Amino acid sequence: MQDTLPLDDLALFLKVAETGSLSAAAAQSGVSVPTMGRKMTRLETTLGHRLFLRGPGGYGLTSEGRELAEQALPLKSAAIRISRWRDEGQRLARVRITAGVWTSRFIARNIRRIWSEDANWVPDLLASNLPVDLARRQADIGVRNKRPDHEWLAGRRTSRIENAEYGVSDEVTGFIAMPQDGPLTPTARWLRENRADRIVMIASDSRLAIDLALEGIGRVVLPCFAGDAEPRLKRLSPPIEGLGHDQWLVAHHDARHDPPVRAALDALTELLTDSSLRADSV
Repeated sequence: MQDTLPLDDLALFLKVAETGSLSAAAAQSGVSVPTMGRKMTRLETTLGHRLFLRGPGGYGLTSEGRELAEQALPLKSAAIRISRWRDEGQRLARVRITAGVWTSRFIARNIRRIWSEDANWVPDLLASNLPVDLARRQADIGVRNKRPDHEWLAGRRTSRIENAEYGVSDEVTGFIAMPQDGPLTPTARWLRENRADRIVMIASDSRLAIDLALEGIGRVVLPCFAGDAEPRLKRLSPPIEGLGHDQWLVAHHDARHDPPVRAALDALTELLTDSSLRADSV
């Protein structure tokens, strides 16, 4: 008879896979590093597969380790649901929502339309133009610019997002750009590829770029729902071809069935599909 699969060791394995470090996983789990090492070795023996690439840089996953991590993710989802069930009635569930800077600001400005203090969930807004890993539970819900392409993610299409040039007047012809020392958004990349000879100033973030545009320094390329919401900015171009995209609400298949996450998804769908709030048409 084969050994029973050790669920506690699988949970610890997910910690190591997530952190890439035996010591970090041990610290988070409250076990010693030697014990953690023995458990991971025992798990490899029990499963008959090599799961880790051990080296000075930490514990990387082999291809079999990555496959196991995907197979074991539902265990983490179950643990989260059990914890929420245990705490039900004791505290509100916090739902972490990640979106780009402009969509996050849009949600914040309209939060009272979809949420109040008597709801059974609290939105935590994580504004970032960089991807946040929903599979590793870095967030519960993501607002993305494309349909999810992983089988463990579910998506809802919300609206069509267009981008255009904005400034204080047609007389302003230069542009404000983002630095090139990090990942560029599609909008920042388009500006570098199509208006490089007209870039007059660099701003480290989008809010600074708008402040410079309001001073007449240059134009900025913005989602139309964000640019149209700035009363002192004018739309100076039609929607830019190639930058339009569908917007998607994305959540892990398991997490989306949690009542607080489901409530947040429904509320965000209502907000992000309200065409009266997002005047993207010319």
